[in-house]
Amino acid sequence: MKLDNMFKKTKYSTLKRNEYRTETVRPEVPEGLLRKCNKCGAAIIAEDVKKDGYICPKCGGYFRMHAYRRIEFVTDERTFEEWDKGLGTKNPLEYKGYLEKLSGLQEKTGLDEAVITGKAKIDGVETVIGVCDGRFLMASMGEAVGEKITRAVERATKEHLPVILFACSGGARMQEGITSLMQMVKTSAALKRHSDAGLLYISILTDPTTGGVTASFAMLGDIILAEPKALIGFAGPRVIEQTIGQKLPKGFQRSEFLLEHGFIDGIIERSELRQTLSKLLKLHADSGYEAEKIQDILKITKKSDAYKAEAMKTDGTRGGLSSWERVLLSRMQDRPVGSDYIERLFTDFTEFHGDRLFKDDRAIIGGVARFHGIPVTVVAQAKGTNTKENIERNFGMPSPEGYRKALRLMKQAEKFGRPVICFVDTPGAFCGLEAEERGQGEAIARNIYEMSDLKVPVLSVIIGEGGSGGALAMATADEVWMLENSVYSILSPEGFASILWKDSSKAKEAAEVMKLTAKDLYKLGIVEKVFDEPQDFKAENLIQVTESMESEIVRFLAEYMTKSHQELSSHRYMRFRRM
Repeated sequence: MKLDNMFKKTKYSTLKRNEYRTETVRPEVPEGLLRKCNKCGAAIIAEDVKKDGYICPKCGGYFRMHAYRRIEFVTDERTFEEWDKGLGTKNPLEYKGYLEKLSGLQEKTGLDEAVITGKAKIDGVETVIGVCDGRFLMASMGEAVGEKITRAVERATKEHLPVILFACSGGARMQEGITSLMQMVKTSAALKRHSDAGLLYISILTDPTTGGVTASFAMLGDIILAEPKALIGFAGPRVIEQTIGQKLPKGFQRSEFLLEHGFIDGIIERSELRQTLSKLLKLHADSGYEAEKIQDILKITKKSDAYKAEAMKTDGTRGGLSSWERVLLSRMQDRPVGSDYIERLFTDFTEFHGDRLFKDDRAIIGGVARFHGIPVTVVAQAKGTNTKENIERNFGMPSPEGYRKALRLMKQAEKFGRPVICFVDTPGAFCGLEAEERGQGEAIARNIYEMSDLKVPVLSVIIGEGGSGGALAMATADEVWMLENSVYSILSPEGFASILWKDSSKAKEAAEVMKLTAKDLYKLGIVEKVFDEPQDFKAENLIQVTESMESEIVRFLAEYMTKSHQELSSHRYMRFRRM
Protein backbone atom coordinates (compact mmCIF):
# COMPACT_ATOMS: atom_id res chain seq x y z
CA MET A 1 0.00 0.00 0.00
CA LYS A 2 2.79 2.40 0.98
CA LEU A 3 4.68 1.51 -2.16
CA ASP A 4 1.59 2.06 -4.29
CA ASN A 5 0.94 5.42 -2.69
CA MET A 6 4.56 6.42 -3.18
CA PHE A 7 4.27 5.54 -6.87
CA LYS A 8 1.15 7.63 -7.23
CA LYS A 9 2.84 10.61 -5.54
CA THR A 10 5.89 10.25 -7.74
CA LYS A 11 3.73 10.04 -10.88
CA TYR A 12 1.72 13.08 -9.79
CA SER A 13 4.88 15.09 -9.13
CA THR A 14 6.32 14.13 -12.51
CA LEU A 15 3.13 15.20 -14.28
CA LYS A 16 3.15 18.53 -12.46
CA ARG A 17 6.81 19.06 -13.34
CA ASN A 18 6.12 18.28 -17.01
CA GLU A 19 3.10 20.56 -17.01
CA TYR A 20 5.18 23.35 -15.47
CA ARG A 21 8.00 22.71 -17.93
CA THR A 22 5.54 22.87 -20.85
CA GLU A 23 4.10 26.13 -19.57
CA THR A 24 7.49 27.75 -19.07
CA VAL A 25 8.92 26.84 -22.49
CA ARG A 26 5.74 27.70 -24.47
CA PRO A 27 6.52 30.82 -26.61
CA GLU A 28 4.58 33.84 -25.43
CA VAL A 29 3.03 36.20 -27.98
CA PRO A 30 4.19 39.75 -27.20
CA GLU A 31 1.36 42.06 -26.25
CA GLY A 32 0.00 43.92 -29.28
CA LEU A 33 1.59 41.61 -31.87
CA LEU A 34 -1.56 39.63 -32.68
CA ARG A 35 -4.83 41.23 -33.57
CA LYS A 36 -8.23 39.89 -34.51
CA CYS A 37 -9.69 41.01 -37.84
CA ASN A 38 -13.04 42.64 -37.15
CA LYS A 39 -14.27 41.53 -40.57
CA CYS A 40 -13.35 37.83 -40.81
CA GLY A 41 -12.34 37.11 -37.20
CA ALA A 42 -8.94 35.67 -38.15
CA ALA A 43 -5.85 36.18 -36.00
CA ILE A 44 -3.40 38.43 -37.82
CA ILE A 45 0.06 39.83 -37.09
CA ALA A 46 -0.23 43.58 -36.57
CA GLU A 47 3.17 44.42 -38.08
CA ASP A 48 2.36 42.53 -41.29
CA VAL A 49 -0.91 44.44 -41.58
CA LYS A 50 0.89 47.77 -41.25
CA LYS A 51 3.41 46.83 -43.94
CA ASP A 52 0.59 45.75 -46.26
CA GLY A 53 -1.26 49.06 -46.12
CA TYR A 54 -3.60 48.10 -43.26
CA ILE A 55 -5.30 45.31 -45.18
CA CYS A 56 -6.21 41.96 -43.64
CA PRO A 57 -3.98 39.26 -45.19
CA LYS A 58 -6.72 36.67 -44.66
CA CYS A 59 -9.87 38.30 -46.10
CA GLY A 60 -8.50 41.40 -47.86
CA GLY A 61 -10.68 43.65 -45.71
CA TYR A 62 -9.59 47.27 -45.24
CA PHE A 63 -8.81 48.62 -41.78
CA ARG A 64 -9.20 52.31 -41.06
CA MET A 65 -5.93 54.19 -41.37
CA HIS A 66 -4.67 56.86 -38.99
CA ALA A 67 -4.25 60.25 -40.65
CA TYR A 68 -0.49 60.60 -40.32
CA ARG A 69 0.07 57.03 -41.53
CA ARG A 70 -2.12 57.66 -44.57
CA ILE A 71 -0.09 60.75 -45.38
CA GLU A 72 3.10 58.68 -45.12
CA PHE A 73 1.51 56.03 -47.32
CA VAL A 74 0.76 58.32 -50.30
CA THR A 75 3.28 61.19 -50.14
CA ASP A 76 6.99 61.46 -50.81
CA GLU A 77 9.13 60.90 -47.73
CA ARG A 78 9.69 63.93 -45.49
CA THR A 79 7.78 66.33 -47.77
CA PHE A 80 4.69 66.86 -45.61
CA GLU A 81 4.36 70.30 -44.07
CA GLU A 82 1.48 70.46 -41.60
CA TRP A 83 -0.77 73.52 -41.49
CA ASP A 84 -2.92 74.98 -38.70
CA LYS A 85 -1.69 72.60 -36.04
CA GLY A 86 -3.31 73.37 -32.71
CA LEU A 87 -6.49 74.86 -34.15
CA GLY A 88 -9.35 73.75 -31.92
CA THR A 89 -13.05 74.30 -31.22
CA LYS A 90 -14.58 77.05 -29.07
CA ASN A 91 -17.56 74.91 -27.94
CA PRO A 92 -20.16 77.16 -29.62
CA LEU A 93 -23.14 75.60 -27.79
CA GLU A 94 -21.27 75.47 -24.47
CA TYR A 95 -22.18 71.80 -24.42
CA LYS A 96 -21.51 70.31 -21.01
CA GLY A 97 -18.52 67.99 -20.87
CA TYR A 98 -17.61 68.57 -24.53
CA LEU A 99 -14.26 70.27 -23.95
CA GLU A 100 -13.27 67.56 -21.49
CA LYS A 101 -14.14 64.90 -24.05
CA LEU A 102 -12.05 66.67 -26.68
CA SER A 103 -9.14 66.94 -24.28
CA GLY A 104 -9.30 63.22 -23.58
CA LEU A 105 -9.34 62.39 -27.29
CA GLN A 106 -6.40 64.72 -27.93
CA GLU A 107 -4.38 62.93 -25.28
CA LYS A 108 -5.41 59.47 -26.51
CA THR A 109 -4.90 60.03 -30.27
CA GLY A 110 -2.17 62.66 -30.35
CA LEU A 111 -4.40 64.72 -32.66
CA ASP A 112 -5.62 68.29 -32.13
CA GLU A 113 -8.76 67.63 -34.16
CA ALA A 114 -10.34 65.14 -36.57
CA VAL A 115 -8.50 66.32 -39.68
CA ILE A 116 -4.84 66.89 -40.58
CA THR A 117 -4.08 69.39 -43.35
CA GLY A 118 -0.94 70.58 -45.06
CA LYS A 119 1.20 70.47 -48.16
CA ALA A 120 3.25 67.58 -49.55
CA LYS A 121 4.63 66.09 -52.75
CA ILE A 122 3.39 62.97 -54.51
CA ASP A 123 5.99 61.67 -56.94
CA GLY A 124 7.47 65.17 -57.04
CA VAL A 125 4.18 67.01 -57.67
CA GLU A 126 3.26 69.50 -54.94
CA THR A 127 -0.28 69.23 -53.62
CA VAL A 128 -2.39 70.30 -50.67
CA ILE A 129 -3.65 67.33 -48.69
CA GLY A 130 -6.22 66.84 -45.95
CA VAL A 131 -6.94 63.58 -44.14
CA CYS A 132 -9.79 62.86 -41.73
CA ASP A 133 -9.09 60.53 -38.80
CA GLY A 134 -12.00 58.44 -37.53
CA ARG A 135 -10.47 57.94 -34.08
CA PHE A 136 -11.42 61.51 -33.19
CA LEU A 137 -15.21 61.59 -32.64
CA MET A 138 -15.69 59.52 -35.83
CA ALA A 139 -14.12 62.44 -37.74
CA SER A 140 -17.36 64.36 -37.39
CA MET A 141 -17.21 67.83 -38.91
CA GLY A 142 -17.32 70.58 -36.36
CA GLU A 143 -16.12 74.15 -36.49
CA ALA A 144 -12.41 73.30 -36.29
CA VAL A 145 -12.61 70.59 -38.99
CA GLY A 146 -14.49 72.91 -41.36
CA GLU A 147 -12.07 75.74 -40.64
CA LYS A 148 -8.96 73.63 -41.26
CA ILE A 149 -10.31 72.28 -44.54
CA THR A 150 -11.43 75.74 -45.68
CA ARG A 151 -8.08 77.32 -44.84
CA ALA A 152 -6.26 74.53 -46.71
CA VAL A 153 -8.42 75.00 -49.82
CA GLU A 154 -8.05 78.80 -49.69
CA ARG A 155 -4.28 78.50 -49.45
CA ALA A 156 -4.26 75.98 -52.30
CA THR A 157 -6.19 78.49 -54.42
CA LYS A 158 -3.74 81.26 -53.55
CA GLU A 159 -0.70 79.08 -54.29
CA HIS A 160 -2.34 77.57 -57.39
CA LEU A 161 -2.11 73.99 -56.10
CA PRO A 162 -4.33 70.91 -56.45
CA VAL A 163 -6.22 69.59 -53.42
CA ILE A 164 -6.61 65.98 -52.27
CA LEU A 165 -9.00 65.30 -49.39
CA PHE A 166 -9.48 61.91 -47.72
CA ALA A 167 -12.97 61.77 -46.24
CA CYS A 168 -13.86 59.54 -43.30
CA SER A 169 -16.69 60.80 -41.16
CA GLY A 170 -19.86 60.12 -39.26
CA GLY A 171 -21.20 63.47 -40.50
CA ALA A 172 -21.93 66.72 -38.71
CA ARG A 173 -20.85 67.06 -35.06
CA MET A 174 -23.95 67.02 -32.84
CA GLN A 175 -22.24 68.78 -29.91
CA GLU A 176 -21.81 71.89 -32.09
CA GLY A 177 -25.32 72.02 -33.52
CA ILE A 178 -26.04 74.59 -36.25
CA THR A 179 -22.41 75.78 -36.25
CA SER A 180 -21.43 72.34 -37.49
CA LEU A 181 -24.05 72.53 -40.21
CA MET A 182 -22.56 75.81 -41.48
CA GLN A 183 -19.25 74.07 -42.17
CA MET A 184 -20.95 72.32 -45.10
CA VAL A 185 -21.43 75.69 -46.80
CA LYS A 186 -18.04 77.05 -45.82
CA THR A 187 -16.06 74.10 -47.22
CA SER A 188 -18.20 73.89 -50.37
CA ALA A 189 -17.87 77.61 -51.10
CA ALA A 190 -14.09 77.45 -50.73
CA LEU A 191 -13.97 74.53 -53.18
CA LYS A 192 -16.11 76.47 -55.68
CA ARG A 193 -13.55 79.30 -55.68
CA HIS A 194 -10.76 76.76 -56.07
CA SER A 195 -12.61 75.21 -59.03
CA ASP A 196 -13.28 78.61 -60.63
CA ALA A 197 -9.54 79.18 -60.56
CA GLY A 198 -9.19 76.13 -62.83
CA LEU A 199 -7.60 73.93 -60.17
CA LEU A 200 -7.91 70.21 -59.53
CA TYR A 201 -9.68 68.67 -56.54
CA ILE A 202 -9.52 64.91 -55.95
CA SER A 203 -11.84 63.50 -53.29
CA ILE A 204 -11.10 60.06 -51.85
CA LEU A 205 -13.88 58.38 -49.89
CA THR A 206 -12.98 55.90 -47.17
CA ASP A 207 -15.04 53.91 -44.69
CA PRO A 208 -17.30 55.48 -43.53
CA THR A 209 -18.21 58.73 -45.33
CA THR A 210 -21.67 59.83 -44.28
CA GLY A 211 -23.94 62.73 -43.33
CA GLY A 212 -22.92 66.35 -43.77
CA VAL A 213 -19.47 65.44 -45.08
CA THR A 214 -21.02 63.42 -47.91
CA ALA A 215 -23.39 66.33 -48.57
CA SER A 216 -20.52 68.81 -48.88
CA PHE A 217 -16.82 68.56 -49.65
CA ALA A 218 -16.64 64.76 -50.08
CA MET A 219 -18.85 64.65 -53.20
CA LEU A 220 -17.56 67.78 -54.95
CA GLY A 221 -14.34 66.45 -56.47
CA ASP A 222 -13.42 66.86 -60.11
CA ILE A 223 -12.43 63.25 -59.62
CA ILE A 224 -14.02 61.13 -56.89
CA LEU A 225 -12.36 57.86 -55.94
CA ALA A 226 -13.30 55.39 -53.21
CA GLU A 227 -11.73 52.52 -51.37
CA PRO A 228 -13.36 49.10 -51.86
CA LYS A 229 -16.51 48.38 -49.86
CA ALA A 230 -16.46 51.73 -48.05
CA LEU A 231 -19.77 52.84 -46.56
CA ILE A 232 -20.81 56.05 -48.34
CA GLY A 233 -24.15 57.77 -47.94
CA PHE A 234 -26.05 60.75 -46.58
CA ALA A 235 -28.28 58.95 -44.09
CA GLY A 236 -26.79 55.94 -42.33
CA PRO A 237 -28.21 52.45 -43.01
CA ARG A 238 -29.72 52.18 -39.52
CA VAL A 239 -31.52 55.52 -39.89
CA ILE A 240 -32.89 54.52 -43.31
CA GLU A 241 -34.14 51.14 -42.05
CA GLN A 242 -35.84 52.76 -39.07
CA THR A 243 -37.43 55.42 -41.28
CA ILE A 244 -38.80 53.20 -44.04
CA GLY A 245 -39.28 50.05 -41.98
CA GLN A 246 -37.50 47.86 -44.51
CA LYS A 247 -34.31 45.81 -44.58
CA LEU A 248 -31.75 47.28 -46.96
CA PRO A 249 -30.29 45.12 -49.76
CA LYS A 250 -26.80 43.68 -49.45
CA GLY A 251 -24.11 46.10 -50.63
CA PHE A 252 -26.38 49.15 -50.32
CA GLN A 253 -24.38 52.40 -49.91
CA ARG A 254 -21.06 50.67 -50.46
CA SER A 255 -18.46 51.95 -52.94
CA GLU A 256 -19.53 49.42 -55.55
CA PHE A 257 -23.15 50.58 -55.24
CA LEU A 258 -22.11 54.22 -55.81
CA LEU A 259 -19.99 53.27 -58.82
CA GLU A 260 -22.91 51.45 -60.44
CA HIS A 261 -25.17 54.42 -59.78
CA GLY A 262 -22.81 56.96 -61.32
CA PHE A 263 -21.64 58.92 -58.27
CA ILE A 264 -17.92 58.10 -58.22
CA ASP A 265 -15.23 57.83 -60.89
CA GLY A 266 -13.65 54.64 -59.68
CA ILE A 267 -12.73 52.24 -56.89
CA ILE A 268 -9.02 52.16 -56.14
CA GLU A 269 -7.09 49.54 -54.19
CA ARG A 270 -4.71 51.01 -51.62
CA SER A 271 -1.76 49.37 -53.32
CA GLU A 272 -2.55 51.36 -56.49
CA LEU A 273 -3.53 54.65 -54.87
CA ARG A 274 -0.20 56.44 -54.82
CA GLN A 275 0.53 55.54 -58.44
CA THR A 276 -2.97 56.62 -59.52
CA LEU A 277 -2.71 59.95 -57.71
CA SER A 278 0.71 60.55 -59.27
CA LYS A 279 -0.64 59.91 -62.76
CA LEU A 280 -3.68 62.14 -62.26
CA LEU A 281 -1.69 64.99 -60.74
CA LYS A 282 0.83 64.93 -63.58
CA LEU A 283 -1.88 64.80 -66.25
CA HIS A 284 -3.51 67.88 -64.77
CA ALA A 285 -0.23 69.66 -64.07
CA ASP A 286 0.49 69.33 -67.81
CA SER A 287 -2.93 70.53 -68.99
CA GLY A 288 -3.39 73.76 -70.90
CA TYR A 289 -2.14 75.54 -73.97
CA GLU A 290 1.54 76.13 -73.19
CA ALA A 291 3.53 77.25 -76.21
CA GLU A 292 6.10 74.46 -75.84
CA LYS A 293 3.42 71.81 -76.26
CA ILE A 294 2.18 73.37 -79.46
CA GLN A 295 5.73 73.47 -80.79
CA ASP A 296 6.25 69.84 -79.88
CA ILE A 297 3.12 68.88 -81.80
CA LEU A 298 4.26 70.90 -84.80
CA LYS A 299 7.58 69.03 -84.78
CA ILE A 300 5.70 65.73 -84.84
CA THR A 301 3.58 67.07 -87.69
CA LYS A 302 6.61 67.82 -89.81
CA LYS A 303 7.97 64.32 -89.21
CA SER A 304 4.71 62.73 -90.35
CA ASP A 305 4.23 64.46 -93.72
CA ALA A 306 4.06 61.13 -95.57
CA TYR A 307 1.18 59.86 -93.45
CA LYS A 308 -0.48 63.27 -93.64
CA ALA A 309 -0.40 63.37 -97.44
CA GLU A 310 -1.77 59.83 -97.67
CA ALA A 311 -4.61 60.55 -95.26
CA MET A 312 -5.58 63.88 -96.84
CA LYS A 313 -6.02 62.48 -100.30
CA THR A 314 -8.54 59.94 -99.00
CA ASP A 315 -12.12 61.03 -99.62
CA GLY A 316 -14.05 57.80 -99.48
CA THR A 317 -14.37 57.52 -103.27
CA ARG A 318 -13.05 53.97 -103.49
CA GLY A 319 -15.88 52.11 -105.21
CA GLY A 320 -17.02 48.52 -105.48
CA LEU A 321 -19.51 48.34 -102.60
CA SER A 322 -23.14 49.34 -102.41
CA SER A 323 -24.44 51.58 -99.63
CA TRP A 324 -26.20 48.64 -98.02
CA GLU A 325 -23.01 46.57 -98.08
CA ARG A 326 -21.23 49.39 -96.26
CA VAL A 327 -24.03 49.47 -93.70
CA LEU A 328 -23.48 45.76 -93.07
CA LEU A 329 -19.72 46.29 -92.76
CA SER A 330 -20.24 49.09 -90.24
CA ARG A 331 -22.19 46.62 -88.07
CA MET A 332 -19.76 43.68 -88.27
CA GLN A 333 -19.29 41.93 -84.93
CA ASP A 334 -15.49 41.76 -85.27
CA ARG A 335 -15.06 45.36 -86.43
CA PRO A 336 -12.73 47.37 -84.13
CA VAL A 337 -14.64 49.18 -81.36
CA GLY A 338 -14.03 52.36 -79.41
CA SER A 339 -11.83 50.76 -76.75
CA ASP A 340 -9.51 49.42 -79.49
CA TYR A 341 -8.87 52.96 -80.77
CA ILE A 342 -8.23 54.24 -77.25
CA GLU A 343 -5.70 51.48 -76.65
CA ARG A 344 -3.85 52.06 -79.95
CA LEU A 345 -3.78 55.87 -80.07
CA PHE A 346 -3.34 56.99 -76.46
CA THR A 347 -1.21 56.34 -73.39
CA ASP A 348 -1.93 56.70 -69.67
CA PHE A 349 -5.68 56.32 -70.20
CA THR A 350 -7.62 56.53 -66.93
CA GLU A 351 -11.32 55.78 -67.20
CA PHE A 352 -13.82 57.89 -65.26
CA HIS A 353 -17.31 56.66 -64.49
CA GLY A 354 -20.77 58.01 -63.90
CA ASP A 355 -23.01 60.97 -64.64
CA ARG A 356 -23.17 62.07 -60.96
CA LEU A 357 -26.94 61.77 -61.18
CA PHE A 358 -28.17 58.22 -61.59
CA LYS A 359 -25.96 55.65 -63.26
CA ASP A 360 -22.73 54.68 -64.96
CA ASP A 361 -23.73 53.86 -68.53
CA ARG A 362 -21.27 51.33 -69.94
CA ALA A 363 -22.30 52.23 -73.50
CA ILE A 364 -19.98 55.22 -73.04
CA ILE A 365 -16.29 54.93 -72.15
CA GLY A 366 -14.57 58.15 -71.13
CA GLY A 367 -11.56 59.47 -69.31
CA VAL A 368 -8.28 61.31 -69.53
CA ALA A 369 -5.19 60.19 -71.47
CA ARG A 370 -2.13 61.43 -73.29
CA PHE A 371 -1.64 61.78 -77.02
CA HIS A 372 2.06 62.23 -77.80
CA GLY A 373 2.42 63.49 -74.24
CA ILE A 374 -0.45 65.99 -74.55
CA PRO A 375 -3.29 65.53 -72.01
CA VAL A 376 -6.61 64.94 -73.77
CA THR A 377 -10.09 63.83 -72.82
CA VAL A 378 -11.28 60.77 -74.75
CA VAL A 379 -14.92 59.69 -75.00
CA ALA A 380 -16.12 56.68 -77.00
CA GLN A 381 -19.47 55.07 -77.69
CA ALA A 382 -18.71 51.48 -76.82
CA LYS A 383 -19.92 48.31 -78.44
CA GLY A 384 -18.76 44.93 -77.19
CA THR A 385 -16.57 42.38 -78.94
CA ASN A 386 -18.88 39.47 -78.08
CA THR A 387 -22.50 38.89 -77.12
CA LYS A 388 -21.88 39.18 -73.38
CA GLU A 389 -20.06 42.50 -73.75
CA ASN A 390 -22.69 43.81 -76.15
CA ILE A 391 -25.40 43.09 -73.60
CA GLU A 392 -23.37 44.84 -70.88
CA ARG A 393 -22.87 47.85 -73.17
CA ASN A 394 -26.44 47.80 -74.49
CA PHE A 395 -25.12 47.21 -78.03
CA GLY A 396 -23.60 50.70 -78.07
CA MET A 397 -26.93 52.47 -77.50
CA PRO A 398 -26.40 55.06 -74.73
CA SER A 399 -29.06 55.99 -72.21
CA PRO A 400 -29.44 59.58 -70.97
CA GLU A 401 -26.87 58.79 -68.30
CA GLY A 402 -24.29 57.96 -70.97
CA TYR A 403 -24.69 61.32 -72.68
CA ARG A 404 -24.61 63.11 -69.34
CA LYS A 405 -21.42 61.28 -68.43
CA ALA A 406 -19.87 62.27 -71.77
CA LEU A 407 -20.86 65.91 -71.24
CA ARG A 408 -19.54 65.91 -67.68
CA LEU A 409 -16.16 64.78 -68.98
CA MET A 410 -16.19 67.34 -71.78
CA LYS A 411 -16.95 70.18 -69.35
CA GLN A 412 -14.15 68.89 -67.14
CA ALA A 413 -11.86 69.00 -70.18
CA GLU A 414 -12.94 72.60 -70.78
CA LYS A 415 -12.04 73.53 -67.21
CA PHE A 416 -8.53 72.09 -67.52
CA GLY A 417 -7.88 73.12 -71.11
CA ARG A 418 -7.78 69.64 -72.61
CA PRO A 419 -8.82 68.90 -76.22
CA VAL A 420 -11.72 66.44 -76.58
CA ILE A 421 -11.57 63.46 -78.95
CA CYS A 422 -14.76 61.43 -79.48
CA PHE A 423 -15.26 58.09 -81.19
CA VAL A 424 -18.79 57.59 -82.50
CA ASP A 425 -20.26 54.13 -83.00
CA THR A 426 -23.94 53.71 -82.20
CA PRO A 427 -27.09 52.47 -83.96
CA GLY A 428 -28.74 55.34 -82.10
CA ALA A 429 -29.65 56.43 -78.60
CA PHE A 430 -31.52 53.82 -76.56
CA CYS A 431 -35.27 54.28 -77.04
CA GLY A 432 -36.62 52.34 -74.08
CA LEU A 433 -39.27 53.33 -71.56
CA GLU A 434 -36.76 54.18 -68.83
CA ALA A 435 -34.68 56.30 -71.24
CA GLU A 436 -37.73 58.45 -71.94
CA GLU A 437 -38.56 58.65 -68.23
CA ARG A 438 -35.10 60.02 -67.51
CA GLY A 439 -35.04 62.50 -70.39
CA GLN A 440 -33.28 61.04 -73.43
CA GLY A 441 -34.20 63.99 -75.63
CA GLU A 442 -33.05 66.54 -73.07
CA ALA A 443 -29.72 64.74 -72.59
CA ILE A 444 -28.99 64.71 -76.34
CA ALA A 445 -30.10 68.34 -76.73
CA ARG A 446 -27.91 69.42 -73.80
CA ASN A 447 -24.84 67.75 -75.33
CA ILE A 448 -25.34 69.46 -78.67
CA TYR A 449 -26.00 72.80 -76.96
CA GLU A 450 -22.90 72.67 -74.76
CA MET A 451 -20.57 71.14 -77.35
CA SER A 452 -21.41 73.87 -79.84
CA ASP A 453 -19.66 76.38 -77.57
CA LEU A 454 -17.08 74.22 -75.79
CA LYS A 455 -13.95 76.31 -75.22
CA VAL A 456 -11.49 73.59 -76.22
CA PRO A 457 -10.91 71.80 -79.55
CA VAL A 458 -13.36 68.98 -80.28
CA LEU A 459 -12.72 66.19 -82.80
CA SER A 460 -15.21 63.41 -83.57
CA VAL A 461 -14.44 60.25 -85.56
CA ILE A 462 -17.23 57.97 -86.79
CA ILE A 463 -15.72 54.49 -86.64
CA GLY A 464 -18.82 52.36 -87.29
CA GLU A 465 -22.47 53.33 -87.14
CA GLY A 466 -23.44 56.98 -86.72
CA GLY A 467 -27.12 56.70 -85.95
CA SER A 468 -29.27 59.83 -85.69
CA GLY A 469 -29.20 62.23 -82.74
CA GLY A 470 -27.51 59.54 -80.69
CA ALA A 471 -24.42 60.06 -82.87
CA LEU A 472 -24.78 63.84 -83.25
CA ALA A 473 -24.70 64.22 -79.46
CA MET A 474 -21.02 63.29 -79.70
CA ALA A 475 -20.29 64.74 -83.14
CA THR A 476 -20.90 68.46 -82.64
CA ALA A 477 -17.23 69.12 -83.30
CA ASP A 478 -14.69 71.34 -85.05
CA GLU A 479 -14.06 68.51 -87.49
CA VAL A 480 -15.85 65.20 -88.08
CA TRP A 481 -14.03 62.30 -89.70
CA MET A 482 -15.26 58.94 -90.96
CA LEU A 483 -13.87 55.55 -91.80
CA GLU A 484 -14.45 54.33 -95.32
CA ASN A 485 -17.10 51.80 -94.38
CA SER A 486 -18.73 53.68 -91.54
CA VAL A 487 -22.16 55.30 -92.00
CA TYR A 488 -23.83 58.44 -90.65
CA SER A 489 -27.53 59.01 -91.10
CA ILE A 490 -30.79 60.47 -89.85
CA LEU A 491 -31.71 56.99 -88.55
CA SER A 492 -31.21 53.37 -89.55
CA PRO A 493 -32.18 52.29 -93.09
CA GLU A 494 -34.76 49.98 -91.50
CA GLY A 495 -36.31 52.90 -89.63
CA PHE A 496 -36.18 55.16 -92.69
CA ALA A 497 -38.00 52.55 -94.82
CA SER A 498 -40.54 51.91 -92.08
CA ILE A 499 -41.41 55.60 -91.66
CA LEU A 500 -41.48 56.67 -95.31
CA TRP A 501 -42.55 53.45 -97.03
CA LYS A 502 -44.27 51.60 -94.18
CA ASP A 503 -42.01 48.62 -94.96
CA SER A 504 -38.82 48.01 -93.02
CA SER A 505 -37.86 45.18 -95.37
CA LYS A 506 -36.89 47.84 -97.94
CA ALA A 507 -33.85 48.82 -95.88
CA LYS A 508 -31.49 47.96 -98.74
CA GLU A 509 -33.23 50.40 -101.08
CA ALA A 510 -33.40 53.01 -98.30
CA ALA A 511 -29.63 52.87 -97.79
CA GLU A 512 -29.07 53.95 -101.40
CA VAL A 513 -31.47 56.89 -101.04
CA MET A 514 -30.22 58.17 -97.69
CA LYS A 515 -26.71 59.32 -98.73
CA LEU A 516 -25.24 57.79 -95.59
CA THR A 517 -21.82 56.57 -96.77
CA ALA A 518 -18.51 58.31 -96.16
CA LYS A 519 -18.24 59.07 -99.86
CA ASP A 520 -21.65 60.75 -99.90
CA LEU A 521 -21.03 62.76 -96.75
CA TYR A 522 -17.59 63.92 -97.82
CA LYS A 523 -19.09 65.29 -101.03
CA LEU A 524 -21.86 67.00 -99.06
CA GLY A 525 -19.31 68.68 -96.78
CA ILE A 526 -20.72 66.97 -93.68
CA VAL A 527 -17.34 65.41 -92.85
CA GLU A 528 -13.81 66.72 -93.39
CA LYS A 529 -11.86 63.51 -93.78
CA VAL A 530 -12.28 59.84 -94.67
CA PHE A 531 -9.80 57.05 -93.88
CA ASP A 532 -9.35 53.96 -96.03
CA GLU A 533 -9.94 50.60 -94.36
CA PRO A 534 -8.05 47.38 -95.02
CA GLN A 535 -9.99 44.44 -96.35
CA ASP A 536 -11.39 42.20 -93.62
CA PHE A 537 -11.01 45.04 -91.11
CA LYS A 538 -10.38 43.74 -87.57
CA ALA A 539 -8.57 44.77 -84.39
CA GLU A 540 -5.51 42.84 -85.61
CA ASN A 541 -4.99 45.18 -88.59
CA LEU A 542 -6.32 48.35 -86.97
CA ILE A 543 -2.81 49.83 -87.11
CA GLN A 544 -3.30 50.35 -90.87
CA VAL A 545 -5.97 52.90 -89.98
CA THR A 546 -4.54 54.35 -86.77
CA GLU A 547 -1.16 55.20 -88.34
CA SER A 548 -2.72 57.68 -90.74
CA MET A 549 -5.33 58.75 -88.16
CA GLU A 550 -2.59 59.48 -85.63
CA SER A 551 -0.87 61.77 -88.09
CA GLU A 552 -4.10 63.66 -88.73
CA ILE A 553 -4.85 64.04 -85.01
CA VAL A 554 -1.41 65.62 -84.66
CA ARG A 555 -2.31 68.04 -87.45
CA PHE A 556 -5.70 68.77 -85.87
CA LEU A 557 -4.24 69.54 -82.43
CA ALA A 558 -1.44 71.68 -83.88
CA GLU A 559 -4.01 73.75 -85.77
CA TYR A 560 -6.82 74.02 -83.24
CA MET A 561 -4.88 74.30 -79.98
CA THR A 562 -3.50 77.63 -81.18
CA LYS A 563 -7.01 79.09 -81.58
CA SER A 564 -8.55 81.24 -78.87
CA HIS A 565 -11.75 80.25 -77.12
CA GLN A 566 -13.65 82.77 -79.20
CA GLU A 567 -12.12 81.50 -82.45
CA LEU A 568 -13.02 77.90 -81.61
CA SER A 569 -16.60 78.81 -80.77
CA SER A 570 -17.00 80.91 -83.90
CA HIS A 571 -15.46 78.25 -86.15
CA ARG A 572 -17.73 75.53 -84.80
CA TYR A 573 -20.81 77.73 -85.12
CA MET A 574 -20.07 78.60 -88.75
CA ARG A 575 -19.28 74.99 -89.60
CA PHE A 576 -22.86 73.98 -88.83
CA ARG A 577 -24.35 77.32 -89.88
CA ARG A 578 -23.32 76.62 -93.46
CA MET A 579 -25.17 73.29 -93.57
